Amino acid sequence: METLDAYLSATHGAKSSTVWLADYRTTTLAPTGVDLPGTVDEQLAPATRAFASQTTVLENGDGQGLARLHLPLSAWGERVGVLSVGLDPDRVPAERPRLQDLAESFAVALQAAYKRTDRYHLARRSRGRLTMAAEMQWDLLPARGYEQPGVKLAGQLEPAYAVCGDHFDWSVNGDWLTVTALNGMGSGLEAALLTTLTVNAMRNARRSIPAGQSSPGDLADQAVLAADAIFSQYGGTRHLATLLLSLNTATGELRMIDAGSPRMILVRNGQAQDMALDPQLPLGMFGDTRYTEETGQLQPGDRLFIVSDGVHAAARPEATYGERELSRAIRSTRLQPPAEAISSVMRSLRDFHAGAELADDALIICLDWAPRADP
Repeated sequence: METLDAYLSATHGAKSSTVWLADYRTTTLAPTGVDLPGTVDEQLAPATRAFASQTTVLENGDGQGLARLHLPLSAWGERVGVLSVGLDPDRVPAERPRLQDLAESFAVALQAAYKRTDRYHLARRSRGRLTMAAEMQWDLLPARGYEQPGVKLAGQLEPAYAVCGDHFDWSVNGDWLTVTALNGMGSGLEAALLTTLTVNAMRNARRSIPAGQSSPGDLADQAVLAADAIFSQYGGTRHLATLLLSLNTATGELRMIDAGSPRMILVRNGQAQDMALDPQLPLGMFGDTRYTEETGQLQPGDRLFIVSDGVHAAARPEATYGERELSRAIRSTRLQPPAEAISSVMRSLRDFHAGAELADDALIICLDWAPRADP
């Protein structure tokens, strides 16, 4: 951060800079790096607007004669945080496009830095220490967002600081985007270990594609390998509910396996409806289980939500979240990009719990598809 601040000063004439990192819940931005000019609250509101809208926000005056640019930090669709830069007002027109390019590069560098230092992990923890299970889950996750022409993906886990077994994974191979949603069994470290075994077994199957072949591999093979690994380890005493999905990002073709409780909801023309798939056995429940793919076809502008039972079956002693509330929350996101859409649904779920910690892990994935435009 100090190197960035010095570079901004020397190259762009910046008088100050602040990097804001999103916490694990993506609901709060925390400043990190050099000393923050003014108060946190003075910059937090415009930085939050830049983060939510993913557009640059300009403050024309900060009481010190400076203009301030708040630039979203996003790496290949994953929202990382915000870079705030104080400039003399007359420098803004020339520096704004250059700083936007710099923010894109810096977001990628931040993603790489997460693997080399704990500094930025600590800055993201607005509520302090994660449980050991949550630490394992977050380290196992891929990026929480992805964008390419025609497709946008975002995912979120709650409760972020104590999540146990729920998980998601994704990978891009040629035209195919493969997504898995896992509804973990049990709680604590045992649930995290079960999920870790399952995710790595499916990654191993997915990565066993012959060189030069662009297919995502057979989803049934991934499911079988993961199921066999779980059964070999636990002998049927533990299993994992899983939804496997592959999307051809060029054509909208879907390949799917429903092996448990995560549900898939299709939003088409403003209406939300369940995608009813043939239920198959959770992974690892029995030995030598075989799985069958189903196929489907998305239409331009379709949106998919995948939710675990911590969302669609959420309950309090006196009430249940219910289909009506979930459907209303999903429909309300029709004008939001996936990252904001999952935040909106998660806020609705937290409101249902009236500020109390969620009683069960909750997983939400949102996926938008449209045909790629001709070059």
